[in-house]
Amino acid sequence: MISIAKNAARRAVGVAAAAVVVPVMVLAASVPAAAQGLLNQCWSPAELAGQPSEKPPRPHARGAAQRIPDLRLARFAPVPPTLRGSIRRVTLPKGQKLVALTFDLCEQSSEISGYDGAIVDYLRANEIHATFFAGGKWLLTHGERAQQLIADPRFEMANHGWAHRNVRGLDPVALEGEVVGPQRAYEQARSKLASRQCIARTPAAMRNVAPRLTLYRFPYGACNPQALATLANNGLLAVQWDVSAGDATRVVFPETVARNVLGSVRPGSIVLMHANGRGYNTGAALKILIPKLKARGFRMVTVTELLAAGQPVITPTCYDHRLGDTDRYDRLFQVRKGTRHGSLN
Repeated sequence: MISIAKNAARRAVGVAAAAVVVPVMVLAASVPAAAQGLLNQCWSPAELAGQPSEKPPRPHARGAAQRIPDLRLARFAPVPPTLRGSIRRVTLPKGQKLVALTFDLCEQSSEISGYDGAIVDYLRANEIHATFFAGGKWLLTHGERAQQLIADPRFEMANHGWAHRNVRGLDPVALEGEVVGPQRAYEQARSKLASRQCIARTPAAMRNVAPRLTLYRFPYGACNPQALATLANNGLLAVQWDVSAGDATRVVFPETVARNVLGSVRPGSIVLMHANGRGYNTGAALKILIPKLKARGFRMVTVTELLAAGQPVITPTCYDHRLGDTDRYDRLFQVRKGTRHGSLN
């Protein structure tokens, strides 16, 4: 494993973010008023509140097929060599107890996956910072919810692939589409947000909305050297996890999800959960987990805030709990040689 010096990591994260660097407000005690106004002035509390009908995924739903938007991307710089690889957690200075809660919003090609409003509502009500790794297709099929998450200053948006494909089975063109597609979907959603009439009341608030995604999580936690290089060349940091909540198991109790996290979490951990309707009892588990994390002295931050607070721990490959444990997805999701699913339009 590679540990990178704190100052170098901060500089590199800034370089990877964009040509116009977005300031990282590390451990901000409160949300900027202008940014908070952006969310509240564009949507009423009733419009922000999640609905149970939004949670279940819809296989083979009308509108599931989406094309990658055709637009020019915001400028970026490639990731420097010292930050290439898979970030699993962050080593923090002694005494700091920070943890990044992350939620995947996966969506495969033939479905419209869900939106677990109970999770988002609880995080907002308790002022919890979190990072959402969204699929590019998800950003398009959940356009209004995507804009709400983008506008919320508590949350950070990140890239989780176009249609949740195993990148290890994709040719270079398809791989580029799987990585770049969500970048285009996010920047299109951000542009639509900026054009809303409500933004005219707080034009400065858009300065706090990231111009592009800077973090990527591999679907299934599976990668290879080619995929890692593609990310880095597109200015994206590869972010894995060191703690899995196990909430994607269909028969799981909220207490079990909370216990899975509490039994493994440590300062600097990155925790994997799901908010796309395939996190079973995740919302209920948060009501157990977050108070107990706070009682232990932990503070919840975004992944970018966590990276800026310490030294990222980087491995040369990707895995879930142990080396090689994501290789099974090569057998489960075979992709014919030469396929170009997810290629750029």
